[in-house]
Amino acid sequence: MALRPVQVNVKAVDHGLVGRFWAAALGWRHVGGEAGGTTYAGPGGGPDGWPAAVGLGIDVVGVPEGKSAVKNRTHLDLASNSAGHQRELVARLGELGATPADVGQGDVPWTVLADPEGNEFCVLEPREVYRDTGPIAAVVVDCADPRGMARFWGGALDWDVHEVADGYASLRASTGTGPWLEFLRTAEPKSVPDRVHLDLLPYPGDDKAAEVARLRALGAADLDVGQGDVPWTCLTDPEGHEFCVLALP
Repeated sequence: MALRPVQVNVKAVDHGLVGRFWAAALGWRHVGGEAGGTTYAGPGGGPDGWPAAVGLGIDVVGVPEGKSAVKNRTHLDLASNSAGHQRELVARLGELGATPADVGQGDVPWTVLADPEGNEFCVLEPREVYRDTGPIAAVVVDCADPRGMARFWGGALDWDVHEVADGYASLRASTGTGPWLEFLRTAEPKSVPDRVHLDLLPYPGDDKAAEVARLRALGAADLDVGQGDVPWTCLTDPEGHEFCVLALP
């Protein structure tokens, strides 16, 4: 029994604008865009309609509240394959509506940007470890205890734990393809609801209720965000990061 991440959920006031941005940024298609709904950007691929291991989709959900000034605790790192590609990608993203962001990064080889509603992300310099990830190199989560996060998420997912240290932990699909899930130690505590989170899906034939019960046993807690009677289940990990377990189609 295990779950797989299938999409990154992003909240936005104008979900159509942000969804179109991410689709264009990643070279994907987008669907949806109706008022009050969602816009999904994804690479396609999986036989059940969900992305194959090579990529996580991005589901941009409309909400009334804009992003606070607090840095998101979850962000995307985008891959590049050369210094020239990194420069070209940063320039193209600016033309699409991205803006420079200062999160205290100082003089670093990667570039920090924000999408049209201020959600931070990074365009990385070329790194061998990300050469086969596709456009998204990693989903990165700020946390207090990377070791603890590796224990929880390693148990929650069918992904392999690759590296665990006091300041950093990483997981990746057992196929050795697609983006990484990384946890970075930070001193700042979580102070606002997550604007960006992961959505997980059971495998065909698995029982969603049993998977949710297993997550609770691992340390997940139930979350009420006013979702009402919906087919997905809202939870938090042991450090309070929100995520959802979706229902199989």
